[in-house]
Amino acid sequence: MAINGFGVTEFQLVLLRRMADFRPGLVEEAVRRLGATRTSMREANKRWQAMVRAPRFPRGAARYAAVLGPAEASAPRRIGDLVCVARQWTLPLWPELRFEILLGPAEIGGPLLNEWLVRAADAPAPVLRTLADLAPWSCVVGDVGAAFPQAVPREGSAPTRFRLDFVVPDADGRPCPCEADFTWGLLQEVRPLDDRGPGGSGRGGSGQGMDMPGDAR
Repeated sequence: MAINGFGVTEFQLVLLRRMADFRPGLVEEAVRRLGATRTSMREANKRWQAMVRAPRFPRGAARYAAVLGPAEASAPRRIGDLVCVARQWTLPLWPELRFEILLGPAEIGGPLLNEWLVRAADAPAPVLRTLADLAPWSCVVGDVGAAFPQAVPREGSAPTRFRLDFVVPDADGRPCPCEADFTWGLLQEVRPLDDRGPGGSGRGGSGQGMDMPGDAR
C-alpha cells in the first residue's frame, strides 16, 4: 500500500535518513539494498516532512496505515495505570525487527506516544554480555534494557533519538560506564564514559533501571 507513491520503501528511506548522521556507511549499504540512492533518500525524507505537516494528512495510527498498510499485529499494553495499544509492521530491511507505534487509551483520544523499531516476538534477542557485543544496528533499546536492567534512559539529542546510560564489562572484564545512542530505537553508537561520580557524565547504572515507552523488551 502507498499514498501518492509513498510506501514501505520510501518510509524505510526516512528511517535511514535519520540514521545517516551516526552510520553513513551502513546507511549507504542499506540504501543500495533498497535499489535507491542518497538523492532519493533525501527526497523521501523531504516528502515525509511535508506530508506530516500537511493539514489533511492522517494523524496518529492512520498516518502509518496510509503508507505501510494495515498493522500486522495489534495488542494491548499496560503502561502504569494506562492500557495502551501497540501496533507493529514488518520492514524488509530489518526482518527480525518490527516498526512499532504505541497509542494511548481510546478514552483520551488514542494519542501517538512512541514510534520505533523493536525486536519481533519470535526473533531471538542477541547475546549482549560485553562492550564488544554492542555493535551498531545489532540491537534495539529493549535488547539492551533486558541485558543490562540497571540501564538508565536519557533524553536523546533530537526527535527519534533515545539514549541509555549503563555499565558493561569491557574486553578485560572491568566495569565500563557507557552511553548508547539509538535512532528509531536501533543502536547507533556506544561511547565509554569517565566515571566522574555524582554530577558527572559517568552515570551508567546509577539510576533505578529501565522505564521505556511501551516496555518494548
